[in-house]
Amino acid sequence: MTPTMSTFSGLNTAYTGLVAARQGLDVVGQNIANSNTVGYTRQRITTSAVGALGLVGPLATAQQGGGGVSVDSIARLGSVYLDARVRSSAGLAGYSAVRANILSDIESSLREPGENGLSAQLQEFWASWQGLSNNAGTPAAAGIVLEQAGVLVSQIARGYDEMEAKWAHARSELGGMADELNAAAGQVANLNVTIRSTLAAGGSVNELVDQRNALTTTMSALTGATVAERPDGTIDVLLAGNAIVSGDTVRPVAVVGAYRLDGTAAAPVRLEWAHRPGSSVALTGGEIAGAVSVLAPSDASKTGGVIAEAAQSYNDLASALASQVNAVHRNGVTATGETGVDFFAIAPTVPAARGLSVVPKDASGIAAAAPDAGGLDGSIADAISQLGTAAASPDTIWTGFVTRTGVVARTELQQAALAELAAASASNAQLANASVDLDEENVSLVMFQSAYQGAARVMTAVDEMLDTLINRTGIVGR
Repeated sequence: MTPTMSTFSGLNTAYTGLVAARQGLDVVGQNIANSNTVGYTRQRITTSAVGALGLVGPLATAQQGGGGVSVDSIARLGSVYLDARVRSSAGLAGYSAVRANILSDIESSLREPGENGLSAQLQEFWASWQGLSNNAGTPAAAGIVLEQAGVLVSQIARGYDEMEAKWAHARSELGGMADELNAAAGQVANLNVTIRSTLAAGGSVNELVDQRNALTTTMSALTGATVAERPDGTIDVLLAGNAIVSGDTVRPVAVVGAYRLDGTAAAPVRLEWAHRPGSSVALTGGEIAGAVSVLAPSDASKTGGVIAEAAQSYNDLASALASQVNAVHRNGVTATGETGVDFFAIAPTVPAARGLSVVPKDASGIAAAAPDAGGLDGSIADAISQLGTAAASPDTIWTGFVTRTGVVARTELQQAALAELAAASASNAQLANASVDLDEENVSLVMFQSAYQGAARVMTAVDEMLDTLINRTGIVGR
C-alpha cells in the first residue's frame, strides 16, 4: 500500500510542476505582450517547495520525496523607493517648467534688444524732439514727434495687452490642471477599491497597481503630491500632509480668485479645498504651484507674479513717460500761445499703459518754445529730448525691467534644465528596474518550456508505473 501511495504522490508532484511551469509561461507571455506598454512593470512568479506529507505509524517509510512546488504569487518587480523618487522629481520639474516657459515667453515678447523693442522706440521718440528743437516751427518736424509718440503709445498698450492675454491663458490652464488633478484623484480612489477587493479575494493586482502608479505620478507632477501605502493595498495621496485621496474618499480642489489681471490685487488666484471654502491648499511643487506663482499679483519689492510684474512695468513706464514729459512740456508755449499744456494724458479708469494717449492733435498743440522766446525757439523741445538720459528716466525704468526679466528667465531656465535632468535620471532608473528585457524573457521562456516538458515526462513515467502496478501485477502464471 505504501508504494502505491508514494507513486500517486509522485504523480501529484509532477502535476504541480506542470502547473508552475504553465503559470510561469503565462507570466512570461504577459511580460512580452506588454514590453512596449508605457508604465507596465515586469512580473515574475514566486514559488516554494512543498515538503513531504509523510505517514506516521506502521505505514511510515524511512525516506519519502517532496510534495512538489507551490506557486505563491505573481510578484510585481517594482521599487517603492524608485517610484517615490520619480514622483518627487516630477513635482520639482513641473514647477520649474511652468515658470521657465512663462518667463521665456515674456522675455521673447519684449523683443529686446532689437529695432522692434521699446528701447528703440524710446530712442526714436527722444530723437524726434531733438529734431524739433533744431527745426522749431517746422510742421514736418512736429509731425515726426506726433508720429513717434503715437507709435510709442501703441507699443506700450500692446505690450500690456500681451501680458493680460498671457495671464488669462495661464489662468485658464490652471483651471484645466485642477480638473485633471481631481479626475486623477477620482480614478485613484476607484482603483483603491478594486485593488482592496481583489486582494481580499486572493487575486493579482499588478496591472491595477501600474495604472495607479501612473496616476499618482501625474498628480505629483501637478502638485508635488506624496503617497502613503496602507496595509490593505490602498494608498493615500497627500498634499503637504493633507489627503486629497484617502482610501476610497476623494477631497477635490478648486481654483478661486480673479479672472482678469487687473483683479489680482483684490482677489489673488489660489488653490483651495472644495469641501472647505477659504482653506488654501499648501503645495510644495508641481505645475499647479508654478502656475499659481506666476499668476500672483505684483508687489512693491517687484518679486510678485512674473506676469503681473511685467504688466506693472508697462504701467510704470507709461506713468513715468507722461509725468516727466508733461512736467517739461507745461513750461513751454504752443504756436497758439497756450501754456501749461500736457503732451500726454492717462485715462484714470484703466491701467496706465492702456490709458496713455497723446494730447496734441497737430503741430499747433506742441509747446516746443519757451514763453516769450519766439516761434523759432526749441529750448523746451531740447529739454524734453534730454529726458532719456536722466537718472530716473523712462528708459532707465524700462531697462531695469528688461534686465530683471532676463536674469530671472535665465535662472529659471537653468533650474528647469537641472530639474528635468533629475526627473529623467529618476525615470531611467525606474525603467531599468521595472521595464521588460526581451532577452531575459526569452531565457525564462526556454526555462519554463523545459520545466513543463520535464514535468510532463515525469507524469508519463509515473502513469506507466501505475499502469504496470495496477493492471499487470499478479498476471504471471495465470
